[in-house]
Amino acid sequence: MLMEQLIRQNRSYRRFYEDHFIAQGNLRYFVNLARLSPSAKNAQPLKYVIFNQTSDNQKVFECLGWAGYLKDWDGPQPGERPSAYIIILGDRQIEDNFHCDHGIAAQSILLGAVEKGFGGCIIGTIDRNKLRQNFDIEERYEILQVVALGKPKETVIIEEIENDGDIKYWRDNKQIHHVPKRKLDDIIIEP
Repeated sequence: MLMEQLIRQNRSYRRFYEDHFIAQGNLRYFVNLARLSPSAKNAQPLKYVIFNQTSDNQKVFECLGWAGYLKDWDGPQPGERPSAYIIILGDRQIEDNFHCDHGIAAQSILLGAVEKGFGGCIIGTIDRNKLRQNFDIEERYEILQVVALGKPKETVIIEEIENDGDIKYWRDNKQIHHVPKRKLDDIIIEP
């Protein structure tokens, strides 16, 4: 698959076929892609916790916030929830500043997921205290973000931002998720 195809298919999916299992081997493959990615100062301070079992998935799910722009939606319903999660942690014993490492790592994980026929969503709205308690995550690890993964159950369409400049994603009456993107000429500044 060409890089542009991977990136176009790498959307923030929020509804999945929950019963579609993601094997531990795939999750390790995704984390390995993150491991191989660039790291500021090559410090490599990130650690990962991976889940693909229903009971653990539920304990992760209850700590997450979903789709802030969709005010009338509380998140995926049972049967539409992710079938796996990767928690990205920053190890403070290695580095205190994680720079952009976790963003790079999450993008690598998601591109790997798309390559394998899955999709996901980077989630930053997290009840970090509850997540830490649910899994006895040591204080030395900063909870940076969670990557939710699964077989996408929704269609996501990229479209250009309208003249009103509204960047908010939205769903139509057929539950198709629309994501406005700025035009290429609007983001390149000519010297």
